Amino acid sequence: MKKVFAIIALMGVFTLGMSQAAYAQDDAAAAPAEEVTANDDQAAAEAAEPAAADAAAPAEGEEAAPAEGEEGAEAAEGEEAAAEEAPAVEEPQVVDDGFFKALKRKFIEGDAFWMSLPALALIFGLAFCIERIVYLTLADVNTKKMKEDIEDALVNKGDVEAAKAIARDTRGPIASIFYQGLLRMDEGIDSVEKSAVAYGAVQASNLEKGCSWITLFIGMAPSLGFLGTVIGMVQAFDDIQAAGDISPTVVAGGMKVALLTTIFGIVVALILQVFYNYILAKIESMTAQMEDATISLLDIVTKYYAKK
Repeated sequence: MKKVFAIIALMGVFTLGMSQAAYAQDDAAAAPAEEVTANDDQAAAEAAEPAAADAAAPAEGEEAAPAEGEEGAEAAEGEEAAAEEAPAVEEPQVVDDGFFKALKRKFIEGDAFWMSLPALALIFGLAFCIERIVYLTLADVNTKKMKEDIEDALVNKGDVEAAKAIARDTRGPIASIFYQGLLRMDEGIDSVEKSAVAYGAVQASNLEKGCSWITLFIGMAPSLGFLGTVIGMVQAFDDIQAAGDISPTVVAGGMKVALLTTIFGIVVALILQVFYNYILAKIESMTAQMEDATISLLDIVTKYYAKK
């Protein structure tokens, strides 16, 4: 399970780095397009200036030769045709980037360093959550069938070794409790009970292993977000002091960092809290099954001694 945790953590860090690299590539690709658009607009403006100057020039005299009038009409028609052929300036359109691209943009706008801290808490917290979920899922087996098989081997057939083999070959904490209790069959029912209760406490602690780390990251994520909030407010006041003016444009940068880091930290804590509650519910269910298994084991052993 440690290898699974390490792989998940490395994949999360790698994904975070790739998202930042992709955002940098998007900015680099958008910059040349903006330069080309600006050059086209400048060329269109320069082409329109001579036409506007010719149109604004006053007539030199009231009397003009017919030939000059025809040339002026032809020139006017040529200017109108050139104006029609000139590319029209397109209005900027609002493009929907999609959820993930918008999330990536907000991540960078909120200051990549301070946003990375809650992101790391999310990655490592999810790694612990996934490790616990996988462990608990593998530990949850069909205990009813195992109890029936052990009871048949022990009570009906009187074969203690077969019952031990069934418990040993079955995975999960309940099977381990049965196996430890069956190992003390020769010492009496009191020894079986003490062994089952003691080993049940050990298995319960194994089920809760790693949960303290999940609670740590749940508490750290909002705290790291609030830390970014404080840094953003300090940055906003520094900008106000440098500019000597309290204007929205001066304060907006620092306030954006403050708000985005807070939001991201709270979202990370909420995500981890959902997984943590699911894990706790799974642990409580398995703990109840372990207590019931201990009682079932004592009943089976009692039947074995009574029949013996």
